[in-house]
Amino acid sequence: MRVGVAGHIHLTPGSVRPIADALRAELHRLSDRPVHGVTCLADGTDQIFARVVLATGGTYEVILPAADYRDTITAARRAEFDELLARASTVIHTGHQHSGTAAYLAANQELLSRVQCLVAVWDGSPGCHAAATDRTVDAARQRGIPTTVLWPAQARRA
Repeated sequence: MRVGVAGHIHLTPGSVRPIADALRAELHRLSDRPVHGVTCLADGTDQIFARVVLATGGTYEVILPAADYRDTITAARRAEFDELLARASTVIHTGHQHSGTAAYLAANQELLSRVQCLVAVWDGSPGCHAAATDRTVDAARQRGIPTTVLWPAQARRA
C-alpha cells in the first residue's frame, strides 16, 4: 500500500512521540504489511512519518519540492534530513529550482498522484498558503483519495 503524508512542520518536542504512536497505529490499521510511504521529508510530520515507516519495516520515496529545498532546513536539522533522504528508495524532483509555495504545491500534487491514501497530521486550522495541510487534505478528498486526519490530544504546534 502506498501511503502519503501531509502535516504540520513546527511541532513541540513533546508532540513527537504521540504523533509517532498515532502514525504507527494508523499504518497498522491501513495494512497488515509494511507500507510504502510518500513524503516531502519536511521537518516535523514528514520526518516523523519517514521514521515510523522505517521502524515498521516499510520503505518510502521522497518528493523534493525544489533544487534548493535542503537549504530551507535549519542547520541543526540538516543531518537528520540528509540521513532520511539517503534512506529513501526513490527521490523525485519537481523541477522547481527555488523553494516556495509554487514548488510546495507541485510537490503535494505529485505526492497525491502517487498514493492510495493520505494520512494528515493536522490540528484542523486553516493554512496560510496554497500548499498548506488543509489544502492538501481538501485536494486529496476531491480526488477521492481516502484521507485520515490525526491530531493526538498531546500534540501541539510550536
